[in-house]
Amino acid sequence: MGQFRLKAISSKGKQIQTEFEAINKKEAQTKIDKLSKSNGFKIQSIDEKQTFIYKAQKPGKPVVTGEQDAYTKEELERALVKLGFQVKSINKKWFDFKGGVPLQEVVGFISLSANLLKQQLTFDEILTLLYEDTTNKRMQEVIKTIQKDLKDGKDGEEVYMKHEGVFGKFAAYMLSVASTSGNMALVFDSTAKFLERDAEFKKNLRRSLMMPAVTVLAVIGVILFYVGYIFPATAEMFVEMNIELPPMTAATLELSYWLSDNWFWILLSIALPVAALMWYIKTPKGRLRMDKYLMHVPVIGDLLHKTSIEIFSRVFYTLYSGSGQNIEVIKVAAEACRNTYMEKQIKDVAIKMMLKDGAGLIESIEATGVFTTTAISRFRLGAESGALRDNAKQLADYYEVQTTHKMQSVIDLINLFVNLFIMIALIAITIVSSETALVKPNSQF
Repeated sequence: MGQFRLKAISSKGKQIQTEFEAINKKEAQTKIDKLSKSNGFKIQSIDEKQTFIYKAQKPGKPVVTGEQDAYTKEELERALVKLGFQVKSINKKWFDFKGGVPLQEVVGFISLSANLLKQQLTFDEILTLLYEDTTNKRMQEVIKTIQKDLKDGKDGEEVYMKHEGVFGKFAAYMLSVASTSGNMALVFDSTAKFLERDAEFKKNLRRSLMMPAVTVLAVIGVILFYVGYIFPATAEMFVEMNIELPPMTAATLELSYWLSDNWFWILLSIALPVAALMWYIKTPKGRLRMDKYLMHVPVIGDLLHKTSIEIFSRVFYTLYSGSGQNIEVIKVAAEACRNTYMEKQIKDVAIKMMLKDGAGLIESIEATGVFTTTAISRFRLGAESGALRDNAKQLADYYEVQTTHKMQSVIDLINLFVNLFIMIALIAITIVSSETALVKPNSQF
């Protein structure tokens, strides 16, 4: 998010100067054009704050080199002269790459904030400590901006949502809610817990799918190399000697010829459907359909489904106030659950029933068809006992433990199938090689 300054003259001839934020200069210009039309002021300039590298020297002192943000080179020069410096040079810093912010850095920021809030430190003190402690330049800039915006009296949503690219949409929203929740430590702690679980889940999912996929592809590559290059070199010697090939050897040689003649079309017939599928699932309709059917995929589907319910329950627990229907809480929890089909059903069915028909929470979420029997029973028990919030946390903790164990079972099961595939491939290669080795020359040789 860039910082801009507007200089203009009002319709009454008064000088106007104000600072504002925008994603880029084009958006800044659009904002100012709208304001100009509605307020009738004349634009003089729109300047973007940039980083300059300067060299300056005080009398009798060594030359100092530094960086400073300013709207114009002339302003920075005037400021340095005012401080008693003799300016040697000022140049715009063209490449100001600060790098990204790793997820662990974000989790650390939120977790430490939660812990320090519990120790009764003010949030301004916490931001100062975290700014001094972090070594990530981009994160330092984010913390500095948050601290400045809070001091300027900006509301939570304006302060945090501008850093959605760093924190993520959900975490940025949760942090904006924390400032008005009355219990910042709890919201920060729950957000950190969510991010940690999300990172752990993704890591385990990659572990369960990525490495087996790479292994299977490597084995397929070895088989294709053997069938397409190594095996023909041996088998064709027997063909040249007019030796009758055994059935498996002959079939493998035919397969080798077929692969050699049609490799381009085979590759195309695999690549095109995969590319089309990847494109389709990136569209809103494709993602919705994928998330709908993914919940019913054997083994992995149940795991993903329960993980989404766990996230929904944890967010619900964090934000639920215990009064009224908390429509906004249900909406935010649905958006966080990482399944677009569940999100759609909760918004289009549950929330609609609650708003238009006056239905209760339990009746509404049951009508969505995306919650398990266990989840519905826990929510119902909580509603009847007046401990809905606590029951949501219990459900989240229960599914966290269950999905953690189930993920390990999924990893073991996938590894078993991969090992079976490798074993079958090795047996097939061994049998074909053995059959070829046992080929006997004709009597005429």
